[in-house]
Amino acid sequence: MVVQQFSGKIRVLRSDNGGEYDDRGAFGAYLADHGIIHQTTRVHTSTQNGVAERKNRKLLEVARCLLLSMHLPKYYWGDAILTVAHLINRLLSRALSFDTPLSRLEQTHIVHTSHLPPRIFGSVCFVHVHSPHRDKLDARSLRCVFVGYSSNTKGYRCYHPPTRRYYCTVGVTFREGESYFDPRQGEMTSTGDELIDSPLPIVAPHPIPPPAPVPIVDTHPIPPPAPVPSTSAPPIIYTYSRRPTTVETVQTEDVSPLPVPVSNPDSDDDLHIPLARLIGKKGSTNHPIANYIRYDHLSQAHQAFISSLSFIVIPKIWQEAVKIPEWKTAMEEELRALDKNKTWQLVSLPPGKRTVGSRWVYTVKQNQDGVVERYKARLVAQGYTQAKGIDYQDTFAPVAKMNSIRVLFSVVASRRWELLQLDIKNAFLNGDLEEEVYMDIPQGSVIKGSKGKVCRVLKSLYGLKQSPRAWFGRFYKFMLQLGYTQSHADHTLFIKRKGAQVSILIVYVDDSIITGDHLEGITYLKEQLSKEFEVKDLRKLKYFLGIEMVRSQQGIFISQRKYTLDLLEETGMLGCAPVDTPIEANHKIDADASGEKVDTSKYQRLVGRLIYLSHTRPDITYAVGVLSRHMHSPSVRHQQAVFRVLRYLKKAPGRGVLFKNGKSLEVEVFTDADWAGNQDDRKSTTGYCTFVGGNLVSWRSKKQNVVARSSAEAEYKAMAQGVCERLWLRTLLRDIGLQGNNPIMIYCDNKAAISIAHNPVQHDRTKHVEVNRHFIKNHLRQRKYLHPFYELIRPAGGRLHQRFMQR
Repeated sequence: MVVQQFSGKIRVLRSDNGGEYDDRGAFGAYLADHGIIHQTTRVHTSTQNGVAERKNRKLLEVARCLLLSMHLPKYYWGDAILTVAHLINRLLSRALSFDTPLSRLEQTHIVHTSHLPPRIFGSVCFVHVHSPHRDKLDARSLRCVFVGYSSNTKGYRCYHPPTRRYYCTVGVTFREGESYFDPRQGEMTSTGDELIDSPLPIVAPHPIPPPAPVPIVDTHPIPPPAPVPSTSAPPIIYTYSRRPTTVETVQTEDVSPLPVPVSNPDSDDDLHIPLARLIGKKGSTNHPIANYIRYDHLSQAHQAFISSLSFIVIPKIWQEAVKIPEWKTAMEEELRALDKNKTWQLVSLPPGKRTVGSRWVYTVKQNQDGVVERYKARLVAQGYTQAKGIDYQDTFAPVAKMNSIRVLFSVVASRRWELLQLDIKNAFLNGDLEEEVYMDIPQGSVIKGSKGKVCRVLKSLYGLKQSPRAWFGRFYKFMLQLGYTQSHADHTLFIKRKGAQVSILIVYVDDSIITGDHLEGITYLKEQLSKEFEVKDLRKLKYFLGIEMVRSQQGIFISQRKYTLDLLEETGMLGCAPVDTPIEANHKIDADASGEKVDTSKYQRLVGRLIYLSHTRPDITYAVGVLSRHMHSPSVRHQQAVFRVLRYLKKAPGRGVLFKNGKSLEVEVFTDADWAGNQDDRKSTTGYCTFVGGNLVSWRSKKQNVVARSSAEAEYKAMAQGVCERLWLRTLLRDIGLQGNNPIMIYCDNKAAISIAHNPVQHDRTKHVEVNRHFIKNHLRQRKYLHPFYELIRPAGGRLHQRFMQR
């Protein structure tokens, strides 16, 4: 076949030492006559024939899966092997750049083969019986088992066990979900020749994922989960295809039905393709994720919450959401709200104007028991197509800093305040739009009279560049009317004091956190917000911006467990082998100009996910900072370093930050620097972390802007960054009304930097750090804020060093 079909010549044949390959027989004589060299492997050294052994193993593994999944007896192994070979030749192969072996072969040779749609091996099939072989009362089909594809005839191979006869035909009707054999006894479900419509077909059950637990650091064996209380709502499970082709429409009173999705090659739906497919990463199950997570230490109520949180599948594109009734209803409610608020009007597009697109974004809101309060579908304009000076002017609007939120958590833990959450529905629609903006008809909606029309946007719709500014301006004025003052450290933080009591609100777009010890003021604030805006009270804070929060007697613990597990699943790393560190010690990660490059956009997307994860994972901050330096031209080495971070996350996906209960709000700042650590330009890396009341609230790892000429200079620059962070913390705590009299402690482990800070004389060695030196000295002299400098900057040694390392 090699010679006749593919014009090839066999020069060397390698085999094991099996008797069928004996050179003394006819086989050896044939090889000698044709000049073919016969090589054999050493005894018990099958690796020398690794290509054949690996192919043989793959054939056997897939054949075993085919037999077991449909409960076929072992004597069907020959048909299974032939079927596996047929399928492998037609499946995408990573080694062939996601092409099929058959298509590669067809590019160079003429292949005589049939192209039949694949069917499920071992399933029930009904072979049509032609007229000459039956009379009027006989069944018109035979119930057979599908066992593969014919290599000589265009047709399916079907076996009829009662008569032990094979049929090769295309006149077959398949019942693919039903196994021919009984899974309990390995026997046939029917022995008759007639067509049997079984009322209870034996169908392989659809796998349902186990309840998603909350992981912690240790990796002990996992005990069985505690039962979920009956008062909680059962987990909601959704399954859907990624590219649906048909959609059932539901007619509503105010909104036209959502149509059948149509694929649009110009859309941005590819942004939601799993990262594992984009980066070509295969999954593995050698190290199950269940070995690294546990949840037996949690209360039953919180177990119910996280189980519900993990079970709910949030669609990525509207073609998926429209097939699920809950999400489809949410989309229709959003369209009704937009119409009720008169968000746009249908007009003809004026000459010289252009439109922006739109897309749907989905999320859920849950209460503290894990019950879904609301399925939220939001229509978002694609504002990245806007042009400054044409359809927008000013865009800046403050967003709550994650550092501020963590400081607030530390204060709440130490003061034992309540944490409440509010969700403002359609927040951006409360802002008026001044610019002239036109938008395409929303995806998946049919608006009467919209043919040839576009939407003239009148309200600040989500996604438009000027919408955050318009909404926050409206919200800011309302909060001032209620008597709240805006913090100077974070403009999204509003405080109102009444005597010694305080009520605090921090807002992140439309999600708000309320806390404080003035209970009457908090109740009044919620009432006024409900009157002014459409507000949903989510009660105690549990889930905020992808961050899970749990409160216990020890304090407040935040993590991004679900975010981490979703990231591992999307990248195909759930079964990877974990590592102990996120980056190698003394790594040499440089620009790697000569290395093989990878897709920049995919690398940026993956690193961006890790950057957001570092909000609760300070242990990966440095590694992510190093990887983010190569966003513009990543190579294979950089991508492998990203995979190492994911493998590190696998070891403890539920690790986070604990804010312990306490009484003191002492502020401490630790600074350090890696002198000339960058391999490309020898710039140093600044690192600092701050503690409020013994709780870690902020951290940073950033490459310095200029090259430091000495380790003292690098440490001094890091110290200046620590002073800046300390000033910000002082302002924030003073706005809240919790400013203490104790000095803020700044710790540094470089004696030279400390000596420069104490030395009042300017000399040549410090001219290159003159700006930072004057900055620190200026704040040293302000005795109203700082105590003498020797009380602020101390070397990290002895008990202090041990204390820092423990934290």
